[in-house]
Amino acid sequence: MTWENAPDRRAGLLEALGRHAPGLEVDAGAGRRAQYAYDASNYRVPPLAVAFPKGPADVAAAVRACGTAGVPITARGGGTSMAGNAVGPGLVLDFSRHMNRVLRVDPDTRTAVVEPGVVLDDLQRAAAPYGLFFGPDPSSHSRCTLGGMIGNDACGNHSVRYGRTVEHVESLEIVTADGVHAVAEAGGLRPADPADDTAGRRVAEIDAALDGLVTGHLAEIRTELGRIPRQVSGYQLHHLLPERGRHAARALVGTEGGCAIVVRATVRLQPMPAATALLAIGYRDVIDAAADVPAILEHRPTAVEGMDEAIVATMRHRRGPDAVTGLPDGDAWLYVELDGDGPEDAGRRATDLLAALRESGRMVAGRVVEDPAERRSLWRVREDGAGLAARLVGGGESWPGWEDAAVAPEDLAAYLRDFRALLTEHSLTGVLYGHFGAGCVHVRIDFDMTSPQGTAAMRAFLQDAAALVVKHGGTLSGEHGDGRARSELLATMYGPRIRAAFAAYKKIFDPEGILNPGMVVAPALLDADLALTVVSPAGSQETRTGFTFPEDADGLAGAARRCIGVGRCRSATGAMCPSYQATGDERDSTRGRARALQEMLRGGPDAVLSDGARSADVRDALDLCLSCKACASDCPVGVDMATYKAEFLHRHYRRRLRPRSHYTLGWLPWWAAAAGYVAGPVNAALNGPAGRLAARLGGVTTERALPRFASRRALRAALDGRPAGGAGAVLMVDSFTRAFRPEVAGAAVRVLGDAGVPASVRTGLCCGLTWLSTGQLGIARRVLTRTVRALDEGPNEGLPIVLAEPSCAAALKHDAPALLGTEAARRVAARIRTFAGALTDLADPDWRPRNVPRRVTVQPHCHERAVFGAATQEALLRRVGVETVDQSTGCCGLAGNFGFEAEHYTTSMAVAELSLAPRIRDADADAVVLADGFSCSTQIDHLTGAAGPRALHLAELLDPQERETS
Repeated sequence: MTWENAPDRRAGLLEALGRHAPGLEVDAGAGRRAQYAYDASNYRVPPLAVAFPKGPADVAAAVRACGTAGVPITARGGGTSMAGNAVGPGLVLDFSRHMNRVLRVDPDTRTAVVEPGVVLDDLQRAAAPYGLFFGPDPSSHSRCTLGGMIGNDACGNHSVRYGRTVEHVESLEIVTADGVHAVAEAGGLRPADPADDTAGRRVAEIDAALDGLVTGHLAEIRTELGRIPRQVSGYQLHHLLPERGRHAARALVGTEGGCAIVVRATVRLQPMPAATALLAIGYRDVIDAAADVPAILEHRPTAVEGMDEAIVATMRHRRGPDAVTGLPDGDAWLYVELDGDGPEDAGRRATDLLAALRESGRMVAGRVVEDPAERRSLWRVREDGAGLAARLVGGGESWPGWEDAAVAPEDLAAYLRDFRALLTEHSLTGVLYGHFGAGCVHVRIDFDMTSPQGTAAMRAFLQDAAALVVKHGGTLSGEHGDGRARSELLATMYGPRIRAAFAAYKKIFDPEGILNPGMVVAPALLDADLALTVVSPAGSQETRTGFTFPEDADGLAGAARRCIGVGRCRSATGAMCPSYQATGDERDSTRGRARALQEMLRGGPDAVLSDGARSADVRDALDLCLSCKACASDCPVGVDMATYKAEFLHRHYRRRLRPRSHYTLGWLPWWAAAAGYVAGPVNAALNGPAGRLAARLGGVTTERALPRFASRRALRAALDGRPAGGAGAVLMVDSFTRAFRPEVAGAAVRVLGDAGVPASVRTGLCCGLTWLSTGQLGIARRVLTRTVRALDEGPNEGLPIVLAEPSCAAALKHDAPALLGTEAARRVAARIRTFAGALTDLADPDWRPRNVPRRVTVQPHCHERAVFGAATQEALLRRVGVETVDQSTGCCGLAGNFGFEAEHYTTSMAVAELSLAPRIRDADADAVVLADGFSCSTQIDHLTGAAGPRALHLAELLDPQERETS
């Protein structure tokens, strides 16, 4: 019986934790175990429980409890491991929740003291005011933790200059497998508390044993370890050599949590370069690019990164042709960064290198990338490499497993030539990218992970690949660690004596083998515990869907499988994922929700969640999803949790009573249409005691004022006097604009006419958004079918369709084709424009509105950003004369029905505080605040109250009628 399905083992662990660590936060629920069964690798190992320690005492108590219960323990940071290092069958300790602080930055010694759960970007922000930074910078810098970087000996894009994490570690506070709190540093180990005699005796035993280990294996430690810059595989025992200063802390770096648990680290910081220059260099293939690396290294660059055309093509396919700018011609590229004493010095060095590369004849084209936006765009492509390579343009899937091998940089071209031949021999395709300047290449390969034949083929390839990299003098792992993916293959790389030394080293620290077992020593089979094997037959899963999932062959299961765990949704800044940013809980991240869905759809006897679409755990994981769609554009693999949530709710509540808000807010267009006939009496009733009672009965918060319904006459009055003549576009007046902001419709017609785009008006149609977001997909399908038929036929057939409400535009652009799956829906979707998009695409080039403000604070709508792109509105504002655009970076927090639901009000306001609320508070008293979305506008009005500025729609801002009187 596997441990995750052994309730007696779990009960024993929980009893031991209650006795040894009574204050420790522990969660053994099925939903939590499902979320922590995965990291960013191919593996799935459900734990018995997950704990969230708050300090070293919690960690020591947890370790003692696990020792008593005979349960393994796995330390975890951001959960971004690609080798399976961060999943385990016992207790998982998540350090990212509480032990995530930068404790001290010392500019004099250029050091920082950090807890293991601190995210790298947070350390960089803390060090930046002193002109310092931490050198190793993995592409996952926005969510990876220092503890994970220490565990894997992580490197990064600038490892050509700054090397690996091990070179920047000064000392480590650790907890050993028997609960002893010690400090590892140069010279050996000492107890963290000098007065703790028990710890002192245990530390002395460890120190003596380490001396004996080194003495007994001097020859192989000196000859087999530390041969090339990226030799991460195995343990770094050469740091214990006398000539290396007997550095006990650095010897623990890269042990993957298998020898001790790090609870605090002192790391060295670097001074920021005065200036940098970026070269983008194009080649016909990656082998030509690799052949130029030795010549490039002679110029002392800070970074030399490479990638092939598949990643660029995927980025452009997913995010539009302008998603990658600044690349020269070619089918493979190198990014080369150089530093200097100032911009001129860095630029001169880049120009000199470019001239030297032209003489080699391999370069197709190259340029110095001077525009900051282009530089950000290029680095974004490289940083999203792992995710972008997972789902390619043709729809195929690729996987890690051999994503981390490294050779000496001068051997890289020869290795890649042989490696590509090996892929061909095994009938596999790989997407190549990585740290070419350090000889480390990441490859995602189209393994078949779902069948015994496929996994056998993967095993055969990995064995041959290991032999190949060893033949080239390389290492199985160059920064991700060996983990479950490569530990079994270490026998190909290392002789028996050095592997015996590894085993002895682990036994010194962890005699019972409870710390992250299966890594490096006594390895698990590389094809054991694969996430996509041993799943139930497709026929046993519910296959009926609401959405068609046109880009995912297996419906919701294939769509949810897009999540491969890279964890960009756990970043503390940006648009994705607002609820995670507000709570800091893995359950509330896009990844946590996707993992819960994957487990729900898995089926089979070992599934943690076995009740299918009726799962309360999945419902709870999705509960705080705002359906903002940020993940649909920001997630490198295109996870669209808003759609998945709607699909789940559709299944979960089939033939069941729904939450009350689904009948009130979900049916809002219907209620609003009815209220339009008697708007006055309805508004009067809703603003009194009866309204508060109705809100409570309907599941609506009483913390907000309910929006006032507009009468049907108000829309007629707003549209009265619109210009006559032939139409250049159709303005569809959506349900929200018709019911609450009819004046926006009037302004939109006037602005379009002023811009040379006379518009005819369509009313009485609905995009079905509220039914979509609450998972009432049957009704949404009927509503959308009617709307699509009306827009696809008639005298204005083929004209652009403009909507003032961005969420409704997004629903018709994105959701209607995915739900209906018809040619008519796709034809209508191709014609949809947001208001800003319509002015950008259709306005007279000479149109220049008068009296526009010089400065505008903007809250972009999340759906507009996700479906239509983030830059359109800002570019339009600058085009019409706005000089400063202060743009919020995140969700407003109201998000349609979400912020009106009573149980979500607190989270809604917490999300507003991430970006929108501070900007509104910091704005000038006479500031112009722009929010096209009705939800965004309503949230702003709630934040500012009667005294603050009213949020304007872009149409109101540019309305010629208003500007004539201003």
